[in-house]
Amino acid sequence: MLDHRRPAETLRTLEAFLKTPLDKLLAPAPEGHAEREAVALFHEIARDVPAYAAFLREHGVDPSTILTIQDFQRLPLVTKDGYLRKHPLPSLTRGGRLEHCDMVAVSSGSTGEPSLWPRALTDELSVAVRFEQVFHDSFAADTKPTLAVVCFALGTWVGGMFTIACCRYLAAKGYPITVVTPGNNRDEILRIVRNLAPQFAQTVLLGYPPFLKDVIDHGRATGLDWTPFDLKLVTAGEVFSEEWRNLVCERAGIADPRYGTASLYGTADAGVLGNETPLSIAIRQHLSARPELARSLFGQARLPTLVQYDPLMRYFEVHDGTLVFSGRGGVPLIRYHIADTGGVIGYDEMLHRLAEAGFDPVESLARADWRGVRELPFVYVFGRTHFAVSFFGANVYPETVAIGLEQPEIAPHVTGKFVLRAHEGLDDSPHLALAVELAPGVGPDAVSAEAIAESVLAQLRRLNSEFKNYTPVEYQRPRVTLHPAGDPEWFPPGVKHRYTRQ
Repeated sequence: MLDHRRPAETLRTLEAFLKTPLDKLLAPAPEGHAEREAVALFHEIARDVPAYAAFLREHGVDPSTILTIQDFQRLPLVTKDGYLRKHPLPSLTRGGRLEHCDMVAVSSGSTGEPSLWPRALTDELSVAVRFEQVFHDSFAADTKPTLAVVCFALGTWVGGMFTIACCRYLAAKGYPITVVTPGNNRDEILRIVRNLAPQFAQTVLLGYPPFLKDVIDHGRATGLDWTPFDLKLVTAGEVFSEEWRNLVCERAGIADPRYGTASLYGTADAGVLGNETPLSIAIRQHLSARPELARSLFGQARLPTLVQYDPLMRYFEVHDGTLVFSGRGGVPLIRYHIADTGGVIGYDEMLHRLAEAGFDPVESLARADWRGVRELPFVYVFGRTHFAVSFFGANVYPETVAIGLEQPEIAPHVTGKFVLRAHEGLDDSPHLALAVELAPGVGPDAVSAEAIAESVLAQLRRLNSEFKNYTPVEYQRPRVTLHPAGDPEWFPPGVKHRYTRQ
């Protein structure tokens, strides 16, 4: 068992990361190796983590009987309520000793009570590889002096501090990256960009999608031209549409979204699980105009987040249409059910199915250095179904509504934030209520609620067959209300926005 408080062991682990080239870190694993590693990880955790040993006894599992991946796949699922919240925090860590970890982060609590997640420096290195893949393959930051501006909230929350640590590991590895940490303070971000960005070949903003869009829009409104800074974006935390990506890239002066943006799929529980690559973005861009092909791949016409992942770092499974993963961490997890709707597609399978539909995403990325093409499997993530609004038995998803707000005739007048609710018609006829935030300085006469309702309705009918067929035509049009930017009731600044309300 690795004792994270033993400096020599920590130093060896860190040195291995710093000295190992990315190509070797991401080399394709031999067939069956990921499965063998998952079984080995199970035995390590069953031996070293008191809470998991108790969990297995509770479910009548003898660890000595788990020998193959088929045995592994019969293990009970781990959940927050059934495992994490039933045991004292120290017992969830290796050796039952919290002091083996040197940091505790807090989850955002977007689905309930915030959770505590201990981790050690060595736990961050597998996540640093995901950042390295983005900065190397997408941004060529190994060759360009790069300013990394961390725009996630700072403090105990997991995103900001994790991002800072991983960017600094890359700097220690030799990447010419300089990190600055304004957090989610828009004015401070813009002040830093104006003063520091001209000193670098490129600038990377890392933060939540709607917040980064707000920063870019506010910069433009105050006379900031983003183009000279060769801006790049790293986002996390939300599914967004390709229309959103194209709109933001246009405003930020990003010529090629495939090599100028990357979304991370992560959780507070285990850090970053996967990341967008130029290849995954090229595939998603192609599918955005072909909902039926998307449906054949993902089971739904709406687009999920599509990322690639390293199966040796995070072993994914699918259970009843939702994702399960296993991996090391301050709190090691075996078959952890994260409740995200999604699935897994192998690299060869993905390319084969796209080829059958007449598309070669690798060829579409033809560049002199071929960065961004690695033979890693794909995981797709729709998010959690409870973020959808149920209306006449159809799930109405925020990302579909967002596309309606991203149309050219609407987008200049709104921020992209909204709140969606379903009214069941007890005191009024049933309807979808949509509160929309106007862009700063935009009055309610600049765009009509009726135009927004028509745009959103068109996308709901195009992309959501359940909505189109389940909802009576007379109740399909949403009722839109317009609100000023930063409205304290609907769009309070400085907090993580929720797109749905009950």
